[in-house]
Order: sequence, then structure tokens, then C-alpha cells
Amino acid sequence: MNVAEKLPDALTMPLADIDVSDPRLYEQDAWRPYFARLRREEPVHFRADSPFGPFWSITRFDDIVAVDSDHGSFSSEPTIVIGDIPDDLPVEMFIAMDPPKHDLQRRAAQPVVAPQNLAAMEGLIRTRVEDILDGLSPGEPFDWVEKVSVNLTTQMLATLFDFPFEDRAKLTYWSDLAAGTPEMAGGDVTQEEQLTGMTECLQTFTQLWHERKGREGGFDLISLLQRDPNTADIVERPMEFLGNLMLLIVGGNDTTRNSATGGVLALNQNPAEYDKLRADPGLIPGMVSEIIRWQTPLAHMRRTATRDLEFRGKQIRKGDKVVMWYVSGNRDETAIERPEEFIIDRKNPRHHISFGFGIHRCMGNRLAEMQLRILWEEIMRRFHMVEVVGEPERVRSNFVRGYKTLPVRLHPL
Repeated sequence: MNVAEKLPDALTMPLADIDVSDPRLYEQDAWRPYFARLRREEPVHFRADSPFGPFWSITRFDDIVAVDSDHGSFSSEPTIVIGDIPDDLPVEMFIAMDPPKHDLQRRAAQPVVAPQNLAAMEGLIRTRVEDILDGLSPGEPFDWVEKVSVNLTTQMLATLFDFPFEDRAKLTYWSDLAAGTPEMAGGDVTQEEQLTGMTECLQTFTQLWHERKGREGGFDLISLLQRDPNTADIVERPMEFLGNLMLLIVGGNDTTRNSATGGVLALNQNPAEYDKLRADPGLIPGMVSEIIRWQTPLAHMRRTATRDLEFRGKQIRKGDKVVMWYVSGNRDETAIERPEEFIIDRKNPRHHISFGFGIHRCMGNRLAEMQLRILWEEIMRRFHMVEVVGEPERVRSNFVRGYKTLPVRLHPL
């Protein structure tokens, strides 16, 4: 699938031929009319053949909530991405499990983002944001993704895992490999590179696990898994250990990293909203939710039908892939007022589906919101504008809606 190939016309192509799994739609930021047509004409849509096999697309907000809430009919096992897990990397992770096992493993990691922990982390996050922003040079073009988005989230990941700070770039690298192959989400990572990187990740964390064993009082994710009886021996199940590591690394990275970039782009594309923000920085908390809706950092989540059933008049068979397109649900005009507009003072800004719904709702959603809030508070104290000075380069993936680069220039107050 060469990115230079012209995409078919969303309005005139046969409805059955629409394939919203095509990663070019996201790399070229061309996905909107395809989903608009599906929501309008066939909100539960079957694609009979694709590089990822046949799948159903769920494109409306309320239908996505219905599927996400019914884990009895729509299982998260064996995986939550549209492609299948490679045979040589049969990882397991709690987001791709159903109750009761899901609940036990999620509960073990949950305390790291408990309210008291978030309150304790706020000062550290602010200090790091200040250091990052103070190290930038106003007036000189630079890549916002590298200097700010990746830098901030990688530092945060290292803190959550108590990972060696000097090696923290590995966390970002492993995150990019996790679902980056063509087979899993249409990316450009080779299976060999993925396997090599994931093997290194597992070896590194296994060593950290044994070094940390018996240490009192640690509140990092490794120590929490060790202390919980349901995960105390997870290191002895390597694919389960690796799977949960990758879930926590990707979860701690992609939402914040790509929303930190997407927010800059959205404000540049909507200068009246930027003016509104300058006039009232108190709008930042609501704006953060609007950025996360607007960006939708993870475009989809997959489920697998556990039985034959009828859903919205369609016959879904046991074993069928059912893909909830969060990126479409967040643009659903039947559920969100003026969804194609970026509005930083929406009345109900948290009414979006970027974090999922039900038992699999993003565990770290409050941490992501807090990092973005602090980032924008500190940006507004320093700069009149973060100006986008070139086109963004987007990630090739139908899963992660992300950015490789975004050239910007800072204008001081």
C-alpha cells in the first residue's frame, strides 16, 4: 500500500468497498469522509476482505458504547487491535482479557494512578515541563514531537516504572514497536525488528523485577505487580509479563504524546480558539478534554464476537472481528454537537470516547489529562504562540493516531 497511491473517492465508491483499516487514511489524514458516509448510510458495516481479514466496523458513538459495555458478547480476547497477534510473539495483556482475570490484573496496577499518587506526582511533572520548555529557543524552528511530546512522556514513563533514567529512550522505542507491524495495524515495523525489540524489553524488565524483589515500599508499576498476590508470579509467565508491560508502556505514552502534539496543531488550525485561550487560560482543563476528543490518540479497539447475534439489524457471527472506531464515534453528529469543530469551551468536554467505555476504560486517563493540563499552563506562562511552520508527518497506522514530526516556532510573551 504505497502512500503515494490515490485514495478512492469516499462519496462515489461502492459502500461495500470502503476499507477504513487502510493505514493510508490516517497517514494522509484523509479518514473523515469515509467514516461520515458509514455513519450516515451503514453505521454497522461489514468489509468482506482486507489485509486484516473480514471485519465489522462500528462507527456511531452509542453503538460503540453498546459494544464496549457488553464483554459477554464482544470479547477482548485474543487482542484489541484489528490485526492478529504474531505466532512468534503470543503476548497476553489485561486489556485483551475478560473478567475475572482482567479485573484482578488491572487492580494490581491501578494504585499507581490513584488520586493520592497523582497529587504527589503533580509537582514532579510541573518541574519537568518547566525544564523542557525553558530549554527551548524562541524564534528558531524545531520539531515539537521530539523536543516536547516525546521528551515529556518518556520522562513520565521512566518515573512510573522507576526505570533507569539514562535509558528512558528505550521505552519510547519499545512503545513504537508494540503494534507497529503491517500485520497488526498497517505500520512499517518489520516482524523481525518487533521481535528483537520485544525480547530486549522482556529481558530488561525481568532483570529489573529480580533486582527489585523484596524491596519495601516501592510504588512503581513493577513493585505494585510484585506485591499483589494475583500478579506476584507474573514474571514466570513471560508472555503475560511482556504483554502487560507493553500495555502500560503504550498506555502511558500514546495518549499524552500525540495529544500534546495534536493540541498545538488544532489551535493553529483554529486561531479564534487560540485567541480565546489567551484571553482566558482558565479554559485549559476543558480544552484538554477537547484536545483528546479531537485527536483520538487510538483510532480503534477490536472485539471478537463470542456468539452469533443480531446487532442493529446485522447478523454477526461467532468469531467475527468487531472494530469500534473511536475516531468515528468522536465525530458522530448524533451524539456530539458540532463534532467537526474544535471548541475549547464545550459545555460537556468529557463527553467523548477516546478513553473507551466500561471495564476497559483507560486506567491512566486522569494522569494523561493532568500532564496535558500542566503542559498548557506552562506554555501559556511563557509563549504568546506555538506556531506551526510546516506540515506534520503522521504515523502510518490504523491504531495509533500519531505524529512523527511537527515543525514549530515559539513566540515569547
